[in-house]
Amino acid sequence: MFDDPCLMQDVRYNAGDDNFMVLPHFTIYSRSYCHLCDDMLQALKSLEGEHQFTVDMIDVDADEALVALYDELVPVLFGRHQNGEPVRLCHYFLDQDRVRSFLAIS
Repeated sequence: MFDDPCLMQDVRYNAGDDNFMVLPHFTIYSRSYCHLCDDMLQALKSLEGEHQFTVDMIDVDADEALVALYDELVPVLFGRHQNGEPVRLCHYFLDQDRVRSFLAIS
């Protein structure tokens, strides 16, 4: 079984502030030599000027369970807020409207 990276959180401390900010986190399930995966990552990163978030990529071919779940759907994008469940946002291509709506909730 695999560790679910969607459960990871990035905690940022703002200098001069006693509050911690947990950023929204995205996980792209991808594979090597996948131009759609690279395109999705670049499209997602183009939103960094509008919102703060973290993102990581997981190679589905490294885990049989992930291949079984996402093989034909790669790339697949999940988003997660601080204490929420991972939400499947899109696959193949970045749905910018859906991602922006997800980020607006945070």
